[in-house]
Amino acid sequence: MAHKKAGSSVKNGRDSAGQRLGVKSGDGQLVHSGSIIVRQRGMTFVSGEGTGLGRDYTIFATVNGRVKFDHKTRDKKRVRVVAEAAETVAAEA
Repeated sequence: MAHKKAGSSVKNGRDSAGQRLGVKSGDGQLVHSGSIIVRQRGMTFVSGEGTGLGRDYTIFATVNGRVKFDHKTRDKKRVRVVAEAAETVAAEA
């Protein structure tokens, strides 16, 4: 009697999609106002001048300019956007 035994179900056979966290714009990169710079969980990166902090700790640019990363403390990094002339940003777009 060549019968195949029925396969059993598993409780652990699921996985969720990745959340795509991390740095989206590097140091010295030109960004437009409203563009996302860092997506994070918690406050690893701190919002500096020229940036805003979203409800889910996303750091975004509030002005057009270049991204600058520096250290606030030993384990916290500050993200700033140094404003540049509007015609420079428009020329690169």
